[in-house]
Amino acid sequence: MTDISHKSAASRPAALARWLWIVALLVIVVVGVGGITRLTESGLSITEWRPVSGVMPPLNEADWIREFEKYKQIPEYKEINLGMTLAGFKAIFFWEWLHRILGRVVGMALVVPLLWYAWRRAIPAGYGWRLIGLAALVGLQGAIGWWMVASGLEYRTDVSHFRLAAHLLTALFLLAALVWTARDLGVLARDPAARPARLTGAGVAVVAILIVQLLLGAWVAGLNAGYVASTWPMMNDHFVPEGIDWSGGAWTALTNDPFLIHFLHRWWSWVAALALLWLARALWAQGGRSEAKLLLAVVAVQMLLGILTVVTGVSMWIAVLHQVVGAILVAIAAAALHRQGRHEVRVS
Repeated sequence: MTDISHKSAASRPAALARWLWIVALLVIVVVGVGGITRLTESGLSITEWRPVSGVMPPLNEADWIREFEKYKQIPEYKEINLGMTLAGFKAIFFWEWLHRILGRVVGMALVVPLLWYAWRRAIPAGYGWRLIGLAALVGLQGAIGWWMVASGLEYRTDVSHFRLAAHLLTALFLLAALVWTARDLGVLARDPAARPARLTGAGVAVVAILIVQLLLGAWVAGLNAGYVASTWPMMNDHFVPEGIDWSGGAWTALTNDPFLIHFLHRWWSWVAALALLWLARALWAQGGRSEAKLLLAVVAVQMLLGILTVVTGVSMWIAVLHQVVGAILVAIAAAALHRQGRHEVRVS
């Protein structure tokens, strides 16, 4: 396949950067709607994956009844929502349908402009395959989303928290990659000789710490572990909560026990905060003071929202805001790591 990147006067890195920032914003919106879908227990309301025909919701009463009858066959309805009305089903169907539609919008927002820019020979050299990879990642994300939903259709009343984590982390990786590429293109627009930024060794450590925290957060969501304690900093009057089930071994507890995972998520957040504090300090020393301040502000807001989510007994809108700000934090951290990486490229 011929590379769709070009070195020509038609190259438009600034326009491509703006495009990717818009797509990144759409991804944050999808993450937010995904949070609502999860908290309203709407994720299993659509029991089939129809990438094309699934765009249209039921259009008449007969269609709605047909969809409702499919939902009645799964364990979630039989064991939790038995007796749900058609109106109640329509409410949960809406959020899952909207979540899937927005996922398609993100895909179209990447693929259609990519084809346009390729046809116009506007993609800078070296960026064609990277942009194709981003578009492919959206398709992979959709497949992972269905794989996640499928885990709750036969034997479970909810989705696998492992698959939910894969779905969320893939979305956040896509977000970070969009931001990183947009910043590379923005730098290229200002300096045609600029090289892409590179992640430093210390940056890799920051990323690893954040991945652990994001993974724990996804498991908390998938296991409804936020509900096991509504006090802070203690968990039900104990620092280490009572109720951790160690009977299956340490690894099983670490990956499946809601008390332990909640405990780890709330305290690993301080490790993540310290890592981001170090990153902000490094940015400050490199002259990126506005970015450093923004990073610190978002970290503080995110930690406050996490505490409020706990003490309010997982208030839905606070929990959703916690997830949205978490996605914003990932985007800002990616931008900050990119600036640090650009500094390393310049001094090397």
